Amino acid sequence: MATVLVLNGPNLGRLGTREPDVYGAGTLDDLRAVLAEDAPELEVDLRQTDTEGELLGWLYEAADSGAPVILNAGAWTHYSYALRDAVSLVTKAGGTVIEVHLSNPHAREEFRHTSVISAVSTGVIAGFGFESYRMALAFIRRNAR
Repeated sequence: MATVLVLNGPNLGRLGTREPDVYGAGTLDDLRAVLAEDAPELEVDLRQTDTEGELLGWLYEAADSGAPVILNAGAWTHYSYALRDAVSLVTKAGGTVIEVHLSNPHAREEFRHTSVISAVSTGVIAGFGFESYRMALAFIRRNAR
């Protein structure tokens, strides 16, 4: 069974209680269930960390294994060049990294308008809540190597 890494950065462990008007009322466990139901033929390995180094390690794992990645890097999206370099490592190795966001960063505060990882990601999906992840998973099911 092929594995898809669904990697989530800081504060996403608080989904369901953190600003539900922006991020929705669903939790990470709810998201895990939705994605598992959408792709029963895949192992959806959903992870969340508030530690940047741990997220980098998971991306190195994807670079080495070829596992496709759905990535919501949270606040690190806007300024982590270490994260950008790790995403680039995955995509330059022929892997897939789809950057996702629950909300639309371009409709929010100006500092959220910049993503340092978009240019090295395979694609970006934003603004659709859990549907952003579902669209990314659908793409991976059809196209990932």
